[in-house]
Amino acid sequence: MSPVDENKLQDLVGKVLVDLGGAASVPLARLGRKHGLYRNLHVSGPATANELADRLGLAARYVREWLCAQAASGYVQFDPKTGRFSLSPEQVMVFVDEDSPVHLLPAFETAWCMAENFDKVSAAFESGQGVAWGDQPSNLFRAVARFFRPGYVYNLIDEWIPSLAGVHDRLIAGGRVADIGCGYGHSTVLMAQAYPQSHFMGYDFHEESILEARKHAQQWHLGKRVRFETAAVKDIADTDFDLVTCFDCLHDMGDPVGAAAHVKSILKPDGVWMIVEPMAADALEDNLNPVSRFYYAASTMICVPTSLSQEKGMALGAQAGEKALTAVIKAGGFRRVRRVAQTPFNMVLEARP
Repeated sequence: MSPVDENKLQDLVGKVLVDLGGAASVPLARLGRKHGLYRNLHVSGPATANELADRLGLAARYVREWLCAQAASGYVQFDPKTGRFSLSPEQVMVFVDEDSPVHLLPAFETAWCMAENFDKVSAAFESGQGVAWGDQPSNLFRAVARFFRPGYVYNLIDEWIPSLAGVHDRLIAGGRVADIGCGYGHSTVLMAQAYPQSHFMGYDFHEESILEARKHAQQWHLGKRVRFETAAVKDIADTDFDLVTCFDCLHDMGDPVGAAAHVKSILKPDGVWMIVEPMAADALEDNLNPVSRFYYAASTMICVPTSLSQEKGMALGAQAGEKALTAVIKAGGFRRVRRVAQTPFNMVLEARP
């Protein structure tokens, strides 16, 4: 055994302590959301533990300990002169503002679901089998929808669709759009609101998500321009779409090559396929960063098991990278693929027949 480098050891111990604090923050962040603690500090202003507890009808001793933990994590501010806790504008963006591009509170819910999935994934490590999307923890579907929604709100209409040559004008005039893997329908509804002359179909193989998507559309009174159907990608019978979208779902499919081929078959000859995937470089050594770290963890506990539960089980993983994704898309019959946009969390690819 090589001699221990004390500096490297202390650095590693420091990293582990940070991780342990982060892991312990997962249930605390959920408590903050469930009981409105973050939001009340933002809306009603700074408060002592007793004041915050009184506002929300909660037990003050629990609220104080929660606030102390949040302050130690840097998630809330503490003023020792007044004994009050508050949120900075940056903390509001992360913990309260659901339209903020860095609203990360739902990520804690996703992490909680990963832990809940432990027994099933542990068994899959031994069997090599998958864990079907419908067999994941029930809270996961809502958590994933809430996690990705801010990025769609902030980027989809203003950045991503305009980056697709000619697509914005086609949807302004009135086009047909298929949103495959639509989940709770946030992306579908956002597009429908922005392009009132176009018609939108949302598809997902998870029936419970489709039911939620229909409720979502009804809330916005979008009428017959938006429909949602339970269907796997290769079972979609509608055709002649000007635009097909896949948001953060291609890597979850068991047969993404077959999915790409079917997408090509339902597009108009001059149609466009927009693929939004988690941001990743092509090589592992270029993915050793905080964003990829979270995505690799989610991929281990959610994405790879989901893909392996389906036919072929290609298991691309959430960090497949542009090169691997492009190979899959071209294997499905598309000739032209290019990256048209990116954020710290997503890359956007445009594919044309």
